Amino acid sequence: MSPAQYAEGIANGDRAVLARAITLIESTRPQHQQLAQQVLQLLMDSTGKAIRLGITGVPGVGKSTTIDQLGVNLVEAGHKVAVLAVDPTSKRTGGSILGDKTRMARLAIHPDAFIRPSPTSGTLGGVTRKTRETMALVEAAGFDVIIVETVGVGQSEVAVADMVDFFLVLLLPGGGDDLQGIKKGIIEIADMIAINKADGENVTRAKSAAAEYRNALHILAPKSATWSPPVITISGAHNTGLEDLWAKVMQHRDLTRASGEFAARRQAQAVEWMRDMLQARLMAALKANPEVARELPLIEAEVRCGRLIPTVAVERVMKLMGMS
Repeated sequence: MSPAQYAEGIANGDRAVLARAITLIESTRPQHQQLAQQVLQLLMDSTGKAIRLGITGVPGVGKSTTIDQLGVNLVEAGHKVAVLAVDPTSKRTGGSILGDKTRMARLAIHPDAFIRPSPTSGTLGGVTRKTRETMALVEAAGFDVIIVETVGVGQSEVAVADMVDFFLVLLLPGGGDDLQGIKKGIIEIADMIAINKADGENVTRAKSAAAEYRNALHILAPKSATWSPPVITISGAHNTGLEDLWAKVMQHRDLTRASGEFAARRQAQAVEWMRDMLQARLMAALKANPEVARELPLIEAEVRCGRLIPTVAVERVMKLMGMS
């Protein structure tokens, strides 16, 4: 398919073409990357109109169940929802299970929903290398809500906040010392914290955990002058509190648009996207350099056995590239 055929199919909402385009985006083959960038350029005017929601949380917190129910609520309310479910890649085998669709059974079969599992392929931050590009494609295909489900809470998880409008952290009630269950850095960038599984005997514990996090947020300087991150209790499995959750996402969008923060955040994300792509291209150019390809294994061997310190090794590689 030509770039124009890809762009036309995506603009018309053709799911098969959209899926093929995402596969093209994720490909590491140079000719595929070049074609993918042409497709993105053609679709650029159709992107940027969706609400981008990032959702993270520890394994077992109920991310998939919550997204499934929230997504069903949204499509029934008239939205078109795309879920980009990021699956961790095994460092040992290089494989991923990509089983998120099976955990979002109701949403997966809805005609106004699109679920795309993708492997991290070793990328830090709980996102894939091509998450931004994939978001642009599904926006161009007419999806007005994009949910990015990340692999779990960790120090590098903050990367997802650089590509979404609203960053939601899900937590469990009654997990011992609740404030130890999440890194301070995650709290500082969260736009909202939701204590999930607040049903049955967990309701009291969930309310207690929510009170603890509200107190914790009070002593942190807010990242926004117009928004103080709320802490709510929800139950994804029982569809409790999800209406309030979405109302707060909309409230955040309205307030930040009025203050100019929304536009500034999108602009900063575009620059960060450019920087990430530049870094990737520089690494690709380094690996493609025949002199570097010949000398790098020898340099790495010297570093491995302790004959060369990494800083000097980097200088040698830079000289081979003519950059030092």
